[in-house]
This record gives sequence, C-alpha cells and structure tokens, in this order.
Amino acid sequence: MISALRNFRKPFRLLSVLALTGLLAACQVGNPTSGPIGPRVSGQTIEVAMLLPYGSASAGDDLVARSLENAARMAMAEVQGVEINLTVYNTAGNAAQAAAVAQQAVSAGADVILGPLRSDAAAAVGVAVARSNINVLSFSNNTEIAGGNVFVLGHTFQNTAARVVNYAATQGRNRILILHARNLAGEVARDAVERAVAGTGATITGRVSYEFSQNGVVAALPTVMSTVRSTDTNALIMTSDAAGALPLFAQLLPENGLDTERTRVIGLTRWDVPPQTLELSGLQGGWFALPDPQAAASFNARYSAANGSTPHILAAIGYDAMRAVAETAASQGRLGAADLTASSGFNGANGVFRLRSDGTNQRAMAIAQVQNNQVAVIDPAPRRLGPAGF
Repeated sequence: MISALRNFRKPFRLLSVLALTGLLAACQVGNPTSGPIGPRVSGQTIEVAMLLPYGSASAGDDLVARSLENAARMAMAEVQGVEINLTVYNTAGNAAQAAAVAQQAVSAGADVILGPLRSDAAAAVGVAVARSNINVLSFSNNTEIAGGNVFVLGHTFQNTAARVVNYAATQGRNRILILHARNLAGEVARDAVERAVAGTGATITGRVSYEFSQNGVVAALPTVMSTVRSTDTNALIMTSDAAGALPLFAQLLPENGLDTERTRVIGLTRWDVPPQTLELSGLQGGWFALPDPQAAASFNARYSAANGSTPHILAAIGYDAMRAVAETAASQGRLGAADLTASSGFNGANGVFRLRSDGTNQRAMAIAQVQNNQVAVIDPAPRRLGPAGF
C-alpha cells in the first residue's frame, strides 16, 4: 500500500509543471476564438507535424510514441476526402527540444502540430509557434496550458467531473462531499468538481483534504465520517486513483462506518485500471465514468489488426488528434481555431468528442457501476454532444 501511495503522482505528471506553463501561457497571443485562422487546405495536401518523445531518457516513452504514431496513421487512413502528409519530429521528452523542432516544422510548411505529450513541452511549443498561425493539438490533459493556439486532447478532470456530477444530480445524489489529496492534482480535481456542481441543483456539503501519506489518509477518516453524518451527504466523490489513495480509502471508509448504499461513492478516475481495483469491497456499488466501451473496443481491435499489438492507453489521443484535423480539413477547408471548434463532434477512438473554444475538449463518457467486481454500464455514453455536452 505504501508503494502504491508513493506512486500516486505518476499518473498526474502532466499536471506538475504549472509554475512554468503558467508563465509560458501568459506569453501566448489571443484565444482560440480569435486566434490563428489557419491556411486554406482544401484541394491540397495537409502537412501535419507530429511531435513525439522518441529518444527520451524516460523508460517507456518510445513505446508511447510508437503507439501514438500508429494510431494517428490509422486515423489518416480512415478519413476520406483529404490528403495528409505526416512528418514525425523527435522531442526526446524535452520541452526545449520540442519548441525547437516545432519551429523547424513550421519552417518546413506544417499546417498544424500534433503533440507533444507533456504539458511543459506543449506550453513551450505553443509559445514557439504562436505568431505562425499554427495550432497545437497537444496530448496533455493539463487544462492550465489550454488557450491561445494550444488545445489539450487528454482526458481532463473537468470533463469527467461534469459527467459524473450531472448524472449523480439526476439520480438524487445531490449532497456531495469532495475528498481530495492536499497536492496539486487533488486541488485541480476538487476545483473541477466545484465547477461541475454549479447549475446542477446539487450542493457541496464539504471538502476534506488529506496529506498524501498513509498517516494522512488515516487522519482524514474521522473528518470524512463526521461530515457525512452531520450534513446528510449522499454522495462522496473521491479524486484519487488506484495508484494512489483510492485502495486505502476503499478499505478503511466502510470499516469506519460509511454506508456505501446511503452515501454513494463516486470516482473521478477510472476504477477499471488496473482491473484488480474492481475487487475492492468499498467500491462495490460505486460509480465512475469511462470512455464509450463499444467505441474503445472497436478502436483496440482495429489497432491490433493493423499493428499486430495492443495499443498503449494513450494511443487513442493520437488517433483523436489526427481525426480532428482530417475531419476539419475535409469539412471546413481550414485548420484555424474557429474551424477546429466548429464541429458538433468528431468520431474519436473512445467515442464522440469535440474541441472547445477555450482550448479544452469535451468527451462523451459512460457511467459505470461496480457490481460483483465487474464493470456494469448503467448510463451509456451519448452518441452525440448536445449544447451542454451531455
């Protein structure tokens, strides 16, 4: 358990560089609604630059890069009516190198940039090409860097919180307690839930934070339980994942008296990764959001057939980025920010999604319940995004 807690920051490493990216983002010009109009691409080959962490010193980065590239090439082949030339640039997982090769790509005639992977590099790239009328569709999930010419395509707390909170409110689970780590990731997640609650008719009954350690988790339990009892809380949203404090809370909260039927436990992360998480007794009956299972299964099958291997979990983002570019070019004839955000929904690897004018993304997601250690979809992912997104 302690080793799992120590690894908690790893899934959120894209969120660990706000001090740098906030400064860089402040240097960006304009916003997506008034940003680059983009080149006219109808009737010509679209030059797409893809910035990937090949050559990185970080273990596994080459595998991620290969999977992202393979998925992007799949999307190229699947969209009709548009000609795309893809050039891959190696970033070595380094922000400075990413900015340098982005400038090289622009000089070589790139119409749009896909990537890079992490938020520090994406912010640096955005600044490097801000005056070039080139948009950057990064693979980051850090909404702090979104805006100007930078989009983030990773799955965000903002999107997940909107889905689970709206669903909870419609089911009468409208008195919500937020349980989050006292660190950057936890605070970003808390803020996402707070924004999602606004306008739903739900009420936040409290916010309990904990120091990220085993002792910190244990110390938070009395506060959680007293808040649940004194406020008639009927939904407890936990922001941690299986690599963090989630397993410990799932064990200790019921042992300390939490009635998980009266107070529905809701996750802001995927509980089916790894699958063993579904066996935790405190999560039985709980809800969490996940990408459209049918769309994800179809993408995984197509990827495996084309490449002879299973895709990395991030591969879908590479597919989506290329899909957004190809569909926009085919329908709009331009790749400006207004064009990229005009779609009511792209056909993504994990279901329908769209790019928002603030540089973030909106994704259709399913609501799942843990039943007998298995995932049961209780509210399917929408096939289209309405005005409010769900």
